[in-house]
This record gives sequence, structure tokens and C-alpha cells, in this order.
Amino acid sequence: RMQSSRSKSCSCPSLKLREVASMYFTLVAAFLVILVVALQGSAPRQSDFPYKVPLDPQGLLELSWNVSYPEQAVHFQLLIRELHFGLLFGMSDRGEFENADLAVLWSDGHNSYFGDAWSDAKGQLHMDSQQDYQLLGARRAPEGLYLLFRRAFSTCDPKDYLIEDGTVHLIYGILEKPVHSLQAINVSALHGGLQRVQLLKPNISIPQLPRDMKSMEITAPDVVIPSQETTYWCYMAELPEGFPKHHIIMYEPVVTAGNEALVHHMEVFQCAADFDSFPHYNGPCDSKMKPERLNYCRHVLAAWAMGAQAFYYPEEAGLAFGGPGSSRYLRLEIHYHNPLVFKGRRDSSGIRLYYTATLRPYDAGIMELGLVYTPVMAIPPGEDSFILTGYCTDKCTQLALPSAGIRIFASQLHTHLAGRKVVTVLARHGRERQVVNADSHYSPHFQEIRMLKEVVAVFPGDELITTCTYNTEDRSRATVGGFGILEEMCVNYVHYYPQTQLELCKSAVDPGYLHRYFNLVNRFNDEDICMCPQVSVPQQFYSIPWNTFNRDVLKSLYSFAPISMHCNKSSAVRFPGQWEKQPLPSVTERLREPSPRCPPSPGAQPAAPVPLHLGQLRRD
Repeated sequence: RMQSSRSKSCSCPSLKLREVASMYFTLVAAFLVILVVALQGSAPRQSDFPYKVPLDPQGLLELSWNVSYPEQAVHFQLLIRELHFGLLFGMSDRGEFENADLAVLWSDGHNSYFGDAWSDAKGQLHMDSQQDYQLLGARRAPEGLYLLFRRAFSTCDPKDYLIEDGTVHLIYGILEKPVHSLQAINVSALHGGLQRVQLLKPNISIPQLPRDMKSMEITAPDVVIPSQETTYWCYMAELPEGFPKHHIIMYEPVVTAGNEALVHHMEVFQCAADFDSFPHYNGPCDSKMKPERLNYCRHVLAAWAMGAQAFYYPEEAGLAFGGPGSSRYLRLEIHYHNPLVFKGRRDSSGIRLYYTATLRPYDAGIMELGLVYTPVMAIPPGEDSFILTGYCTDKCTQLALPSAGIRIFASQLHTHLAGRKVVTVLARHGRERQVVNADSHYSPHFQEIRMLKEVVAVFPGDELITTCTYNTEDRSRATVGGFGILEEMCVNYVHYYPQTQLELCKSAVDPGYLHRYFNLVNRFNDEDICMCPQVSVPQQFYSIPWNTFNRDVLKSLYSFAPISMHCNKSSAVRFPGQWEKQPLPSVTERLREPSPRCPPSPGAQPAAPVPLHLGQLRRD
């Protein structure tokens, strides 16, 4: 499964041997100077590594990093608070220890070594012939050992992971016994885990903030984190009576000290204005005691996930809250991830909203793209990469968007448990023009609102095409679209300005064509499947025998059948027009994938690891 990530690589020019040798010895000399300095120097400044995340639930491993777009490289700083006999750190397609790209620090109890390695499909480690994790330094400090190393986004090494936009699954493993060689490390016996982050943060300049900016904290009221692995906690807050319209211009996390490894993600939702009041509640979101009315608090005001920093709105826009037609009631939802089942931990984490009474020129809006929540879109069982696509058509944008267009500045991708990849592309006149947001290693367990590297302009007549890839290899019956966690979604919540009436621009296959599919399947099937009107669409999908024919015909149906368009206003009412049996948008020209142009490998011998003088290591 790593191949898709590994195959897209950089363009590596061929160099003469003399040039290579000269460069090599210059780099080695520079590297040795850096290493000596780093081993003697002080702890790196925090500002050098602006992004930080705990890797393990106890917070014994802390990763900080920075991104250099000019160098096309990531610099890592790993703080190891308790060093045993080394560790593995790396990246893989979905957080597996097999087919992983690894930086390894190991010790035999006397001597320590650092090297770039890879694991095969059985988890066996191999020293990489091309050492692309470049050690920049190692230093002991009172708080632990700092390791500094660098890795290019793309290395032209088929054994390496391609670092790209979107989610990256980081893996770690702690060596608790001395090892005499890299090959002797048994991956399956390691104490390890995974952490998901967005490594390639956008290089966005922080907008000017107004002088009259105020802040408000929506935080949990000193709750006791339940002693179970996963908890979604809900807390109701409210704005002051008569709170006028303001613009939210930024927000940031507030995480209780000591709970950094437990607070996985947080969201603040505004409730529907249709109700005058909402009951107070402070407890698990899935509790039978939770009032039903809290389900009407779905309008996202802020969303944060581990590793994310502050979120800034563009200078021209802010997210409106308060004032007439806006509910005073807010719901905070916190996902606690407590795999070590700590007991009695208290928490007051939440989100700090920064807002201004001096309204900016534009209200920001949130629009849903992708597929309608309907069972007519389904994924057969046993699929490793089944694709479904939702459309926001030219007809809808022509009708609903202002002539000057809208500007998308952030995006939150969303599927349920089977989702593996999500991408939204902007098309104009049948040609794909730009990727709005893409995540090739998407995880439903890591969803955050991401600021885009560049603002995407969408004009009337443009199309927004959202494609989701699903894996149902662990399922024995069809997965249908819907709200349940074992049903599926394909959504991109795009944040844009100026706000329009268009709140939802999504599609689904025409139900009449799906009925024809069921009839066709029935004719080719030995046992009759009841197609009576009283049999629901999910039941019809569940009764299909999933042979190759039935799978392929469903794929074909979704790629050619007309669609039902939902071009909806904020009031969940469609814009006037004919939206049923609409033709699928025709894309005649696709964006080109960057093609690999790497020279053939000279068949180099495995490189030697870098010795490190860390003194004698022992078990704590």
C-alpha cells in the first residue's frame, strides 16, 4: 500500500562523478561540524520549531518541527524524556510498522548509532542505501535527549515515504533492550504507536489583528476524564443576553497542562436559532441523559485537532456570531483519547475565540460539498479502494454565486470509518484547474479545519468535484450512505467569503437509475431479490451477492448515470430550477500528476549508520 506514496517522486538531475564526490565530501565536512556543535550546544529555541505534538499517550516523546518550502524539507526535533536503548520514528501509509520509512536510534549498551532504515512487508528492518534522514545533532539536557534531523519532502528513493499535503501517519517504537544491529530489532515486540499530524503546514502570514479584539473561552468545567480509551464530552455554554453581532477573527486551543496527550480534538458548535433555549448539559455526548435538542447544535464555529495551531480568518472576513437570527447557545465537544486508561485526570480544555465588534467587509460562510447523505450511494464489501464522487455543478454555481465569485480559504474534509482519501478539484469549462484540498492519507480519526496554502477563487459556472476513496475489506455487507458511523459520508466543508445563500451543493445518483441496477442484478441472479417498493434501498444493497459483475456494474452506474442535485439555501430549500436527472459534469482535461524522473539506482551498498557518543545507556 506504500507504493502510491512512494511512486510520485522528484526530478533528480544526473551529476558527474567528480561533482558528486566534491559535493559529498563538502557535505560530510559540514555535517561533522554541525554534529559537534549540536552535541555541545544548548537546547534549540522553541521558536525554531513552531509546531509541536506529543507522540505517545504519556508524553515521554515530544515532536517539534518546522517546514522549509524553499528547501522542500522538514526539520524535526525529537525530545526523548526517558531514553532506554533507542527508538524508531518514521512514517507509513496508515500508521503500520510494515512498509515504513524510519529513522532509527539504537544502542548495544555501550555504543549508539543513528540511521535511515525501512521495513519490509513482514516488518523486518533494513538499512537504507540512501540515507535521507540526515542527523543534524543530538544533545542531552535536564529534560531528556534532543535529536535533530532533517528530511526532504521527496527523495527519489523508492523505499522512502513521500511527504505531501494532508495527513501524515507518524509511528514510533521504543527499544527497551540493547540491540547489536539494526536487523536484530523485532518490530512486533516494540512498545510503540502512531500519531497523525499535518506536517506541511501552510506558510501563511498572520493577518493584522484589530485593537478592539476581545476573547472568550469556551472550556470544559473541570471535568474528570472518564477512565476509558475514547470519550466524546459535550458541554453547553451560552453567550450573554443581548450579545450583538461580532466577527470571530481567530481562535486557538486551550489545553490543560499535563493533558496534552489526552485531548485529541475539540469543536465548538452554534445551536439552531429556531429554539429559544437549550438545556444545560455537561457529560458524555453518547449518554442517554443527553437532551435530544443538543442534536440541533451542528453549525461549526471552531474546530481544532492535535498538532494544529491558531486559526486565522483572512483580513477581509470574519465568522459572524451574535445578534438577531443567531442562537446564544454553543456546544463544546471534546474527544479524549485515553488508551492508558488514566483515572481521575481533571480537564478544563476548550477553545479561545477572538472576536471584534468592528465588523470586517465580509461575513465568512461555510458550504457543504460532496455527496448527499443517502443510501443510494453505496460501497460493496471487500473493496480496497472504491471511489464515489459528489458534484457541485456549473448550473448551481451559475445561479447561486455572485458575479465576482467567492474565495475559499479553508476546508474540513469528512468521511466515516471507511474513508481513506478525499480530494476536491475546481473545474472550469470542463477542465480541472486547481486542487481545492486533498488528503491522500486521510483518516476519519483526524479531522481539522485546515487553512489553504492559497485562496481558491470560484466563479459562477465553475464546478467543484469531491471524490472519496473507501476501504471495506473488513466488511461483509454493503456500506450505504447515511448518518450512522457504519454508514458513509463524503463531504468537504469549505470556508469562504463573502457568505452567500448557498449552504449545500451536493449530489447523489438518480434513484430511478439505481432501481434499474437492482432489476438488472435480479435478472442475472439465481435467487430472486425482492424489489418490492416496501423493501428499503439499504435492504436491497444488503441482499446483493457481490460477484465481480455486480461490483463492476455498480461502479459503471456511478460513473455515467444522471444525478440528483441538491443546490440548497440556508433554509434547506433548493434554489428554484430543475435539479433531478441532471447530466454528470463532463471533464475533458484533468490535472496532471507530477511524474517521477529519477535516474536508475546505481545499486549502492547499504550505507553505514552514524555513531553517536551518548555515553553508556541502561534501563531506567
